[in-house]
Amino acid sequence: MKDGKLFSIGSVKAVKREDIPKNRSAIIRISSVALSLVFAGIVLLFFDLNPFTVFATIIEGSVGSASRVQQTIVKAIPLTIASLGILVAFKMKFWNIGGEGQIVMGALAASFVALNFGDAPRPVLLLLMAVASVVAGGIWALIPAAFKAKMGTNEVIFTLMMNYIAIKFVTYLQYGPWRDPNSKGFPKIPNFSENGLLPSLFGVHIGWVIALILTVAVYLFINYTKKGYEITVVGASIDTAGYAGMNIPSVIMTAMFISGGLCGLVGMIQASAIEKTLVYGISANYGFTAIITTWLARLNAAAVLFVCIAFAMLLQGASFIQLAMNVPAAVAGVVQGVILFFVLGSEFFIRYKVLFTRGKSGSSEGKEAR
Repeated sequence: MKDGKLFSIGSVKAVKREDIPKNRSAIIRISSVALSLVFAGIVLLFFDLNPFTVFATIIEGSVGSASRVQQTIVKAIPLTIASLGILVAFKMKFWNIGGEGQIVMGALAASFVALNFGDAPRPVLLLLMAVASVVAGGIWALIPAAFKAKMGTNEVIFTLMMNYIAIKFVTYLQYGPWRDPNSKGFPKIPNFSENGLLPSLFGVHIGWVIALILTVAVYLFINYTKKGYEITVVGASIDTAGYAGMNIPSVIMTAMFISGGLCGLVGMIQASAIEKTLVYGISANYGFTAIITTWLARLNAAAVLFVCIAFAMLLQGASFIQLAMNVPAAVAGVVQGVILFFVLGSEFFIRYKVLFTRGKSGSSEGKEAR
């Protein structure tokens, strides 16, 4: 990028905005949501579906009854905690794409504790499971962090590939050493004892309480602590952080341990409250989805909670229309994709302005697309 220019194609170029008024950014976001619904509706028409009926059914499926609201909250819990973990890394501009693997390793560690110490008192057992999951997820994230800090490796590729190592390791355990001898040949790990299951509160497991507490904790950590300030400075300018005397490798390692630890905790919650055992698909793509919700929240911990609830409504509603309207899963996925494309695309127009230039030079005579 030179002189703030992102790209230039013929008479069209994108230039980084210095600043944008809040009211204009709000208009861009609202317009993107409106356009996403219009284009998603067009897609539905191609499948001979009534867009208004589908959108109404999505809302009904996510908040239309007490049980559906509970299911929406169940989906919002892991998404919120994983997004908070991804946020800590992204705030430092460490692109942690390894949330899936960190969730899986956290679930694995929690499962090891639950399966081997199932007779321990419930509060003690759940605490040990939580600690184990945080440590395992944190250590799994420290591996690419150490290579990045010491050797400058590409964290995107490193963290992405570690996802598959974690998943395949759990698959090996499920089909091998941890296989339940009483499962009659079915590749299944034994269920946890009752003491290893998270209790419920108001019809939903207490993971929602944990999510709320962590939202506040991460917000305060990023905005009101020295280490949070250092993470922000490293993300803004690593050279500035160096001139200020910050220990950059230490900041990277600390941030990534917290990031991986939060994702690991998601694994414990999913294993304890949802699956009640360990399965290779326990991450349910929450690690990847959290990347989207974190960006939509603009790396703001408070906004993460609301974005994840909205996204969970979309996920739950999409699942509901598959059953209520006999809509194929692919159609629901296309609708989600169209909406996300426009909402994420709005961030481009908030950060950059598009200029249409005239003349051979393609310079000063330009018209801005606001």
